[in-house]
Amino acid sequence: MSNLGAQLGPQLELAVVLPTLNEAGNIAPMVARLEAALGPAGWEALFVDDNSHDGTAEEARRIARTDPRIRVIQRIGRRGLASAAIEGMCATAAPFVAVMDADHQHDPALLLDMLEAVKGGEADLAYASRFAAGASAEGLADARREKGSRIANALARRLTGSDLSDAMSGFFLMRSDQLRRQAGDLSGIGFKIMLDILATASPPLRVKELPMQFGPRLAGESKLDHGVVLDFLAGLYDRYLGRLIPVRYALFGTVGGLGVLVHMAVLAALFRTGLLPFALATGAATLAAMTFNFWLNNLLTYRDRRLSGARAMLAGWAGFCATCAVGAFANVAVSTYLQGHGWRWWAAALVGVILASVWNYALSSKFVWGRFR
Repeated sequence: MSNLGAQLGPQLELAVVLPTLNEAGNIAPMVARLEAALGPAGWEALFVDDNSHDGTAEEARRIARTDPRIRVIQRIGRRGLASAAIEGMCATAAPFVAVMDADHQHDPALLLDMLEAVKGGEADLAYASRFAAGASAEGLADARREKGSRIANALARRLTGSDLSDAMSGFFLMRSDQLRRQAGDLSGIGFKIMLDILATASPPLRVKELPMQFGPRLAGESKLDHGVVLDFLAGLYDRYLGRLIPVRYALFGTVGGLGVLVHMAVLAALFRTGLLPFALATGAATLAAMTFNFWLNNLLTYRDRRLSGARAMLAGWAGFCATCAVGAFANVAVSTYLQGHGWRWWAAALVGVILASVWNYALSSKFVWGRFR
């Protein structure tokens, strides 16, 4: 070891990656808990912040100015728990890396047991489970969120063939070089990075499960909500379609498919019953479908850019309708033309919907939610 290395103290062994979003009040207490669990040296904490509006990144920088164990990655124009975890794990020189939440629901006291299991060769990945024997999920916000987590775990076990009690856990530890070897195959979509790591590893990783007492959130916003199953769906799309179709477009298309059902139902109710002529009924059905599509796309397709609040939702809905106006016009014009030339009403309507879909996706991605990817 060089003289400089001797002066710096114990060698860096473990990096703890903590993705954050509006969690300024959690940073200092978490640093204190990490030091209590890991000791004064041999570790670093990387706070990967998605440009929080409450000063989370600046609070981490404040601590880092006097504590070299603390590092900050502030991401501009990028959001998402999985991608934040990947960036943080690839940004350390430590031979071992862990991912955990900064909201204090994950107990850092488990890190040494995880490190011992992986470092000693007992497992390639160690993780903390909310549902293993001896564990507790009482820190989940409500029964609905716990139910969503259990449903997503059941789907994960069925689709991946794993027997883990909590495949959707966000608290795990592994070797850094193993993560870097897999980084190019990881999707970075959704919330459940550990499941993606296990699904893409070849050969399969040996896993050790540790029971966790899932605690209450100290401060800040939850990065998960009632849409945990929807995040799992996004991950599945990316895993099986991501090489062929952008995952957002696949989700947008799924929403559009449901919108077709809404469109057809409204059109049938208005036209087949004689309430409106076909052109007016098609216009009303198109508006109903656009409203439905905006709501569901905001919930699912663009969850990382989700609009919230009455004013933002109203402006977003108006923007969505405006950007889709040309597509809607083409929809009505083409379907009306085809219906007037002998096509069945449902076939004419379907052709109009398909022609409008690509236009709607391109402009709404850019001008309503502010991104293409």
